[in-house]
Parts: sequence; structure tokens; C-alpha cells
Amino acid sequence: MNPEITRRRFLARSALTAGGVATVLSGCNAGTSGSSSNGGSGGTVTLIVMYNNNELTKEHIAGFEKANPGIRIEFIQTDATRLNAMLASGNPPDLVRATAVGSANTNARGLAADLTPYLEKSKVLRADDLLEVNDSFRWDGSRIGQGPRYGIVKDWSQDATLWYNTKLFDKAEVPHLSDTEPIGHDELLAMSKKLTTRSGGKAQVYGLGLEWAWNLWAPIMTMIMQQGEQVYSDDLTKVDLNTAAARRAISWYVDFGRAGVGPTSLDPLPDGADLSTFLAQRMAITQDGYWYGGNFVKEAALQGSIRMAPAPVMGDTRVSPTYAGVGAYIPAKAKHKDEAWKLMEYFMAGPPAEERAKSGWGLPALQSLLPKLPQDLPYQKQAFAVAQAELTHAKPLPDSPYVTNDTCSSIIDKHLQRAIKNQASAEEACKAITDEINQKLKQGKEQIG
Repeated sequence: MNPEITRRRFLARSALTAGGVATVLSGCNAGTSGSSSNGGSGGTVTLIVMYNNNELTKEHIAGFEKANPGIRIEFIQTDATRLNAMLASGNPPDLVRATAVGSANTNARGLAADLTPYLEKSKVLRADDLLEVNDSFRWDGSRIGQGPRYGIVKDWSQDATLWYNTKLFDKAEVPHLSDTEPIGHDELLAMSKKLTTRSGGKAQVYGLGLEWAWNLWAPIMTMIMQQGEQVYSDDLTKVDLNTAAARRAISWYVDFGRAGVGPTSLDPLPDGADLSTFLAQRMAITQDGYWYGGNFVKEAALQGSIRMAPAPVMGDTRVSPTYAGVGAYIPAKAKHKDEAWKLMEYFMAGPPAEERAKSGWGLPALQSLLPKLPQDLPYQKQAFAVAQAELTHAKPLPDSPYVTNDTCSSIIDKHLQRAIKNQASAEEACKAITDEINQKLKQGKEQIG
């Protein structure tokens, strides 16, 4: 099992089913004094939390309960089906794992509590310390990025950045990527062809991995934004992928698939992720965020040849977004919002947050924690410098409440496959993708109102 792969897959997808049995991960603290607001024993408040147990660990829970003896946590592993049922019944968890990108749907349905009053009073979590990635949890009633805050990010990465293996570059006599200047997508594809090696008609070394199985919609939106164009209509009810910018982005993916320089859904990796292939030095470049560097801490043989590079560009505008931004929200109908906020403070800004920052598994969501990112190893120092410079180009992806990124990615994948197999042109794929996504947007609009 690769916990690293699991973690990244959760970053890319906000609604994965991972088991639905509620599990108490720590003691009941039955001897705590005070009145119980939910019938818990000994006056203890039971806080129901839905999260991933490789992120909010037993140790974190024990630390929180020790610091807050009047609160006991009942833990539920992330389960989209169970969460929907709990929300529908009016008995949601008190704290829920969620991604900032994709939160528009939850906020438009009024399912999350406004955290602004808590932030205004908190001495631990301050609005002026929140990095811009947190703005994707904001919702003003019509769009993200402004208005009240409905969630807090725990960690994130700019997912369009690149990691590469200098040994494979040197072997192919390809110049290394710049630490500061982004490579163009067309140049990147040409480079990937030089880096790809084959034997018996099969790729022995892939030139470029795009984590195709995880996300297509977010990187294509990024490409379009880099060309100075928009994806959605102003009211977020329609998309247009028939524009020149969108056709260029879709055509690039078709060319990538036809070139055979990296995994696609037509040529998938057995484990659905780049990591094992990259670690085996059978992939020269992989498109992954800063978090990816955590994989190399124990890979001494690779550390000297691993480097990070800025997000590639398609156009004149540098855009380097996060595709997810994992965090949490407090449901509007949660029974214990005050206690949930205490856990939010502890998990997002307390010891677990410092621990995450020092580990290098993602960027912290707080400005004050950025200096704690690891720089002990040479590759960590190099990646830190690239990531710091890349922050200047972090921009939020648009987010419609009427469709999910996963739905859009599935639609795109279906039509990319047809184009790659020469069953449709790139232009025909753009039209079909536009029509299908717009139909989903219409259905979503009708459901939400």
C-alpha cells in the first residue's frame, strides 16, 4: 500500500467512498465534569468528525482531547454516501473533510456554516494569516472568492508544477528545466517525445506523466486561463469549449495521447498514479504539486536527481492553481459548532499544522507556517525556492455549484479517447464536451434553483 498515493488521490477528489463505519479512536473521558449537551456520559460533548484517518490521526485526536478534556471525538472515515444521508436527515457530522475547489455546491445549498464570526474572535486562526487558497472556500451567494468564509484549508499544493529526474534528462541529452522560467506546453510535449524510450512497441520510459486518472478538468481550465480566457459564463451555468483557447488546450491533450509519451486512460498505469513509475525511474517528468517531494525523503538514491519546476504555460499569463485545497467545514446544522471550531483551530493552526508543514507533505494554508517547510536536504531546498516563487502565480480556478470536477473530467476523458483514436477531431470533441457539460450544468441548476 502507498499512503502517499492515497493522499494525493484524495486531494484530487472530494467525494470518495472509504468505508462508512463510525469508529471511536480514543477514550470517552467519562469523568469530565460539566453538563452534557448531547447526552454524553459524564458531561462530555461528543464531537462527530468525518475525515481521513491518515490525515486526522489517532495521535492528533488524543492530543486534542487531552487539551480539551470536555470534548470526545467520534471519528467517521470519509464516506460521501453516508455524508449525503446525514446531511439530508438534518443530523450531519460536526466537522467534515472537504476541498476548497468544489465547495461552491455545498455553499450554494446552504450546507456549511459561516465561519467569519469565529475568525473574527479567534487568536489562533486569523483571517490576515490565511493564504489566498482559502478564498476558494468563500461564497457571496453567486461565486467563490469573496463573501463569508465557509471552510478552512489544512494544506494544499499548486498542482500544475513539475517534478523531473535529471538523470533521465542527461541520458536523453535534454537540457534541465528552469527553476524560475516556466516551459511552454508545446515545448514540454516536444521535450517529452525526446525523453520517451520504447522497446517492442511499449514505452520503457515515459517522457511525461499528467496524473490523467486523477483530473482533466482542472488542468484544462488552467490552460484556458493562461491564455486569458474564461471557461464559465458569468452566472456559472454554461461553459464554452469551442473557443480558440479551449480548442488549443483540448488539442494539446489529443496530441499528448496520440504521441504515447505518457499514461492515459487508453494506456493506464496499473496503480492509476505516476508515483511508482517515477520512483522506478521509468518516467522523466510528472505533473504534481509541492506535496510530491514528501515521497523522496527516504529515497536517498534518487534525491540527487529529483528537482521541481514551475507550472508550464499555454499563453502569456502565468496561472499556477491548486486543483483541490483540502480542508474542512462545519455543517450549518451541526450540533456543536463551538467545539468543532476548537478542533478546527487545533488541526489547522495547532501542533498538527506545524507537523504537516515540517514534513513537506503540502504547503500550509497559513502564511505564518511557510517558514517551517523543510529545507534540510538539497532537493527540499530547491523545491522550497521554486514553491515560494510559484506562490506569486497562484490563482483560484472557477467553481460552479452546478457540476463537479469529477463529472467534467469523465466527460472530457470519454471524448478525448475518441479523438486520440481518430474517431473524432479535436474540434468535434470540444463541441461534444461543451454540450454534455452544459446539460449537466442545466440539471444542477434545476436541482439547486
